[in-house]
Amino acid sequence: MWVFCSRTAVKVGMAKPCSLVKPCYLVKPVSATRVAGRYLSHQKGLPSLPVPPLQQTCQRYIAALEPIVEVDELRHTKQLLENFQKPGGVGERLQRGLEKRASNTENWLSDWWVQVAYLDYRMPVVVHSSPGLLLPRMNFSDKEGQIRFAARLIAGVLDFKTMIDNETLPVEYLGGKPLCMNQYYEVLSSCRIPGLKRDSIVNHAKSSSSPKHITVVHNFQFFVLDVYNSDGTPLTTDQLRVQLERICNSSPQPNVEPVGILTTLNRDTWGQAFINLIKDKTNKESVSAIQRSIFTLCLDGASPKVPDETYQSFAAIQMLHGGGVKWNSGNRWFDKTLQFIIGQDGMCGANYEHAPAEGPPIVALIDHVVEYTRKLELTQSSTTPLPAPKKLQFNITPEIKKDIEEAKHKMSLLAQDLDMRVMVFSHFGKNVPKEYKMSPDAFIQVALQLAYYRMYQHCCATYESASLRMFRLGRTDTIRSASSDSAAFVKAFDDPSKQNTEKVELMEKAVKSHRSYTNMAISGQAIDRHLLGLKLQAIEEQISIPDIFKDAAYAKALHYRLSTSQVPSKTDCLMCFGPVVPDGYGICYNPMNDHINFAVSSFNSCEETNGAHLAQAIEDGLLAMRTLLAQTPRAKL
Repeated sequence: MWVFCSRTAVKVGMAKPCSLVKPCYLVKPVSATRVAGRYLSHQKGLPSLPVPPLQQTCQRYIAALEPIVEVDELRHTKQLLENFQKPGGVGERLQRGLEKRASNTENWLSDWWVQVAYLDYRMPVVVHSSPGLLLPRMNFSDKEGQIRFAARLIAGVLDFKTMIDNETLPVEYLGGKPLCMNQYYEVLSSCRIPGLKRDSIVNHAKSSSSPKHITVVHNFQFFVLDVYNSDGTPLTTDQLRVQLERICNSSPQPNVEPVGILTTLNRDTWGQAFINLIKDKTNKESVSAIQRSIFTLCLDGASPKVPDETYQSFAAIQMLHGGGVKWNSGNRWFDKTLQFIIGQDGMCGANYEHAPAEGPPIVALIDHVVEYTRKLELTQSSTTPLPAPKKLQFNITPEIKKDIEEAKHKMSLLAQDLDMRVMVFSHFGKNVPKEYKMSPDAFIQVALQLAYYRMYQHCCATYESASLRMFRLGRTDTIRSASSDSAAFVKAFDDPSKQNTEKVELMEKAVKSHRSYTNMAISGQAIDRHLLGLKLQAIEEQISIPDIFKDAAYAKALHYRLSTSQVPSKTDCLMCFGPVVPDGYGICYNPMNDHINFAVSSFNSCEETNGAHLAQAIEDGLLAMRTLLAQTPRAKL
């Protein structure tokens, strides 16, 4: 069985029950008992994630299947569900087990979800799991400008960290309801640790000796940079600039083995290579320094000149995977939760390891940092001499060298395989759907359905990430954008026998249907995490996996050819990620008021997919929908 988050596909097999239900001892969200004050009172006031009614989920599951499976498949699934729901049957037993689990935990899903969606996932985190985030191009084009901007960025992150440490981070709200803020406490000073069959996460932020350093990578070489003075005050931007200059001056050429490339490997392969790497005491100390750091700062060299029309696509690739070993994939540590990336030519962004957090908290942090870098910089000279940043040493044995060469080869193949298209849809943004009293996100999602249908003449299972942060320790559930209403609209859109008024009615119905499913999902009443919970409950109780989870329709429902996510931001930035299935697309978008930023990814190795064609189809679909509304006066009523 495959389960998905917004950017990962994870196969859950018949593992021993304890391997799925016992959380790894390192994977502990910052619990209320470890943080006092505002955080404690706020978190305690949040409701627990509900377990939806079994019959409701089964009914909604059938509705979700209708646009994507054949009639005979649907008939078969309905029969399986009837058996599953029989009074006193296995469905009721698993439902009771889940409800009991919910009554005894802060969040019945969260431990399971981190394990199954992330830590048990064995594909490389690069492309397959970790998103990249591209910022607007910054106004510098040389080493001096890069270092000055990097110093301000570090200061901005430390400013945000102060709010986290002091628990003065403003609580976020959605629809007047407070959201769980736990993810903000997980992204700094944390790192993923590779294992042979399962990874773990370690968070040093709340340890007795909270880290005071960041890791800086330049020309494949790693440095420890202490960012606090001995009195606990953060270094000034001027002090940071001096230290970064020291780092760059002491690492002029990439004439070392790119140890960071090892973090791009398949997780089992990296787990074994990790054991080999840290057998050496020096290597172990260097790796520990990286893992413990507050975050990683990657200083990249100048990129090749690319045409303006392809610049953003090239830049997005740098943020997502570094472009292969010939460029910057070795200038990273992809296990680190948060990596800021600054190119010498003004190309800037971030990459983050997905296990501890979703996109919105990362974007909120980055929005703060970007605003901070734009403040008028006051010169803050200091006469206090600072110790030189410490270069981390690695002893490369023939065995480690072999692992590095394998990682170089695999990363080159992955970089060649991924196609990334960034499209700025400049014709309109949130303003047009709002003008017609439609949800901008629902409008865009219906346009994605139209674009896909025009290319393939059928609908597909579509994932959109829904936040569960209304609940304590909430992560995500699935908004199923392919609905019977969206299917009816896309099939009618290019039908010349249909009148415009009918098409508009179908569009409005599709948009409302999507909005309704969204509200259902963020309220904890969607189907996907509940179905996953029932399956994992069966594994925990050591009973046979129910037939509904072995059904071909279930596999089809989880094969997301469209994996999508809206990640809005104050800054004109864009998140990007890879497809979650070999024959699918990854689509991330940031709707601004008068334009929409899109990133569309696919794999070149799949003959059925074409990112450029889909990006064009999305643009055509959005324009066609607006034209239809403009030509049909009743739509404005």
